[in-house]
Amino acid sequence: MPITIRPFRPADLPRLQEITLAAFPGVSLDQTIEEKFGEQNGRDWRWRKARHIDLETTANPAGAFVAEEGGRIVAYVTTTLDRAAGNGRIANLAVVAELRGRGVGRQLIEHALAWFRAEGLSYALIESMSHNEVGRGLYTSVGFQEIGQLVHYAMKL
Repeated sequence: MPITIRPFRPADLPRLQEITLAAFPGVSLDQTIEEKFGEQNGRDWRWRKARHIDLETTANPAGAFVAEEGGRIVAYVTTTLDRAAGNGRIANLAVVAELRGRGVGRQLIEHALAWFRAEGLSYALIESMSHNEVGRGLYTSVGFQEIGQLVHYAMKL
């Protein structure tokens, strides 16, 4: 069945959060922090990660896109724009388990990149945890180049 990509609609949010929570165990900064320090403010990492999608789709609904197969949402991408700096950032990307490795993530990235170009941006950015080998492999295969590594620090107050 073909994959279609369409703009995000607010009613999509629960499904995007569901896909997120299934896709990010083991590669979420929020989970890593929780493993080291415990829950934050009475909320687990899943709540925080799902909240990212809520915040991103609220801040930039025009830059969120969903992939559907047979009318069922199977993946999504969210973005942020910094027009003054001329760049767009892919904030989150997730694909349901049964379709991973079939090019759906690539289609969404390419869709986001086309949208960035249409918005007149000059650069695209994406970040990945160093141990997210699948993501890192995908991003470089699309044309992203590693430009540096960021080390995350946290402390309990």
